[in-house]
Amino acid sequence: MNMANQQGQGGQGGSPITMIVIMVALFGAMYFMMIRPQKKKQQEEQSMRDNIQVGDEITTIGGIMGRVVTVKEDSLIIETGADRNKMKIARWAVSQNNTANEKAEAERAAAKEAAEAEKKAKLDAAAEEGKAKRKKTKKKDDTFDE
Repeated sequence: MNMANQQGQGGQGGSPITMIVIMVALFGAMYFMMIRPQKKKQQEEQSMRDNIQVGDEITTIGGIMGRVVTVKEDSLIIETGADRNKMKIARWAVSQNNTANEKAEAERAAAKEAAEAEKKAKLDAAAEEGKAKRKKTKKKDDTFDE
């Protein structure tokens, strides 16, 4: 009975190489599903913060909105409100660059409109070509009647 238990346990345990391969596969899956996208997002945020220029409209992580007046290495001075209060904030505290977002949205809208105009032009050209073919076939049919 003791031997039967040992044989049953040995069959269920698997080899250590299989366990290592499974662990490596799980770590790889976690890397591609969790760690890599987070690093990519952090790089995009850092790029956005590095590209802030004077005159940009920004929103801080605290929700304060303002226009950038001065850009320094690790801080910004922004104007907020109608009375133009100036505040010094850390560069890492910027959540969004609203000016860049508006430019990107405008570019996307322009590209979409251009694509729609091109599609419409192609459809119009195809319709004109179809009309021309129909006229030619009608003329050929008329010549057979004579």
